[in-house]
Amino acid sequence: MKTARRLVVAALVLAPLAVLATSPSVAVAADQCTPLSPSVTVTPWPQQMLDLASVRPLTSGAHETIAVLDSGVDATQPQLRGHVSAGYDAIRSGGGTADTDCLGTGTQVAGAIAAAKSGATGVYGVAPAAMIVPVRVVGEPGQNMSTTPTASAIARGITWATDHDVDVIDVSVWLTTDSSAVHAAIDAAIGSGITVIAAVGDLGSADDGDPVTYPASYPDVIGVGAVDATGAPGGSSEHGPYLDLVAPGAGVPVLQRDHGAIVSEGSTAVAAGFVSGAAALVRSRWPHASDSEIAERLVEGATPDSAAVTSVGHGIVNPYVAVTAVRTAAKPVPGPTLRPATLSQAQVDATATARHSRSLAVLWTVIALGALLIVVLLAIGIPRARRRAWRPAYALPLVERDEPIEPVPVAMLFEDP
Repeated sequence: MKTARRLVVAALVLAPLAVLATSPSVAVAADQCTPLSPSVTVTPWPQQMLDLASVRPLTSGAHETIAVLDSGVDATQPQLRGHVSAGYDAIRSGGGTADTDCLGTGTQVAGAIAAAKSGATGVYGVAPAAMIVPVRVVGEPGQNMSTTPTASAIARGITWATDHDVDVIDVSVWLTTDSSAVHAAIDAAIGSGITVIAAVGDLGSADDGDPVTYPASYPDVIGVGAVDATGAPGGSSEHGPYLDLVAPGAGVPVLQRDHGAIVSEGSTAVAAGFVSGAAALVRSRWPHASDSEIAERLVEGATPDSAAVTSVGHGIVNPYVAVTAVRTAAKPVPGPTLRPATLSQAQVDATATARHSRSLAVLWTVIALGALLIVVLLAIGIPRARRRAWRPAYALPLVERDEPIEPVPVAMLFEDP
């Protein structure tokens, strides 16, 4: 399967050379696209928050392919050059490539995933060795620059990505109504072993009502919200039981199309890009893991990893923990249920008799030891008393006599009387 995927990726990368002159989505007048902003050089706080320096020696996402469903990706962006395939235009009738980006949002997401490190911008991606497969579902150049996707375009894009054996599907857009076609496409992708990441949407403010979004709320899809540099939820990021993880997405430095970097005010799409990059790292490090195991590593390794809350899900994605965590091969097997033993009346009586017998044995043992001690003392003491004529064994006190203070003068032997 992996070998087949590598061949598909090679074909996707070489395809633009064959269609560059004829593809209807390549040649677009610059004035039809979103205007460029002055490039900025920023402190890469998202990369610091995610501690990418620690995980980089272990894996950089090599050989992993990530389909980005958004507005396409600018393949000429210097920090993405060589890591963007031709992709697929799911909006245009008859398809086409998606390696251009007039709207700019797809390039922002791709930068969060796989941008090469550059001192010119300070922006770099989670998995810089991964390959981006752009799938355009919004922002059709020269036709419809709307940022609102259709269910049919999303379903076609997911199906195309599944058929082309990508490893991760990043759905940066969302719907506020359920779609059986999108749901079926998601189920097929997950059934093929693909990890699906989806932005929960930017309708979380009180004015927007925080509606349930799709495909983030589908089972087995990892729904991603946005946080700012302090770890607080982004003001527009949606929340609810379908929110699994959060990642930097509010006030985030991102790549812009063509060249340079800008600061995005708030985007769960960019946050989803960071999580998709983390998924690529995990898949690259653990190539034989199932998609459910990949998802468990991402969710269980989040910071904080304690009880989930609706505003940040299970916590901020932690690529290093997701890649390095040691997991057991099997879940613990529960032991048998313990029940109190039931005794018959005969067993109860026998137990009482045994206890009484033990008590008597202990009592007689104490009495016997006491008697033995008395006999030993008598056997030793009586012969000694006889030898002393029954006198006490200790010395009598000395008799004290009065002595003169001064000695009597000695009589002289030859003294006259």
